[in-house]
Amino acid sequence: MKLENEDALDKLIICKKCFTLHEEVPIKDGTKASCSECGNILYKYDSKLIDHGLALSITGFIFFVLANVFPLVQIEILGHEQFITIPKTIFSLFESGFYIVGLICTFLIFIFPLMIFMINMLLFILLKIERGEKVTKELLILLSHITPWSMTDIFLISILVALVKLIGYAQIHIGVAFWALMVFVLIDLYIVKSMQLSEFWMLRKRILVNKGEQ
Repeated sequence: MKLENEDALDKLIICKKCFTLHEEVPIKDGTKASCSECGNILYKYDSKLIDHGLALSITGFIFFVLANVFPLVQIEILGHEQFITIPKTIFSLFESGFYIVGLICTFLIFIFPLMIFMINMLLFILLKIERGEKVTKELLILLSHITPWSMTDIFLISILVALVKLIGYAQIHIGVAFWALMVFVLIDLYIVKSMQLSEFWMLRKRILVNKGEQ
């Protein structure tokens, strides 16, 4: 297939299952386009994704704030109580001299997750008001780079493992932040698994790019 310019690449899409190359065709709202060879879903268009995604992003952001403000767990050993929070965990790494580990944890369990949900909120707001063609493009590119580096789910699993090991040695009381973190992780996983980045690009193209061309 001969391409006259790089813009023609935007109209092509490859099947993730059989790697067959297709030319993107317009589809109606609420429908899906499937591969002609294997039947795998190539892309779909759903305008309701904007309101749905915005609601989930705001909810996830609220729970993320709660998870960082309140204590995760309260540990009591021989009459001594200690509250554990996410910021306190990160600060303790720096105080112990583990600067590189502390810096990595800061980005993986705080900065990147926060950025992802803030980018999602801004992205859906811009799509909803039909503004920011160039800004939304840069946001989607940035989102594709930092999404794989969000490790809040791994952090939650590590907390569970640590609590299981401490059950026989201390009294453990689960805090509000622990449940908030769990809800945040579930929302994060749902957004990543059910809302593909390609759908965001499709919405941007339908709402902003095509509108600008008209």
